[in-house]
Amino acid sequence: MTIALAAIPPSNIWMEAATLATVAVGITVAVYGSVALIVKMDDVGLYLCRNGRLGLTRALGRGIVRAMPKLMKLLSIVGTAAMIWVGGSIVIHGIGELGWHAPYDWIHHAAEVAAHAVPQVPGLVRWAVTALFDGIAGLALGMLLIPLATKVIVPLWSRITGKPATGAH
Repeated sequence: MTIALAAIPPSNIWMEAATLATVAVGITVAVYGSVALIVKMDDVGLYLCRNGRLGLTRALGRGIVRAMPKLMKLLSIVGTAAMIWVGGSIVIHGIGELGWHAPYDWIHHAAEVAAHAVPQVPGLVRWAVTALFDGIAGLALGMLLIPLATKVIVPLWSRITGKPATGAH
């Protein structure tokens, strides 16, 4: 959304709102469409396996059915890592905007030092170092928040609402 907003020339608020709405709908369709395809891929494989006219088609269907659990596991690992990384990045950036610049400045400095150490690919190194430390920050924050959520917030919420906590252990 930020990239789309930055890409359009300065205009009135209605043009910006229309641009953001269009981009939002497009991103939503792309993301949910991709997820739907992944979720239904095992059904496609099963259909090919049962109804394929050629041996190759049936074999492809069996391969898809066998591959889907591994793909889903990989996506869950990659997705979790991405959420930790992005969460860390958001928090590091956010606390900098709130006035505590030290973590952002330290990460930026470390990334610059590393980028100068590998002049062949400074952009890649700068990004990798920033991503590494953002991920570490996200993981550390998550590790701190899990006990807070499970031991304090969930029991407190259960007492307030009078309903037992479900799914939180």
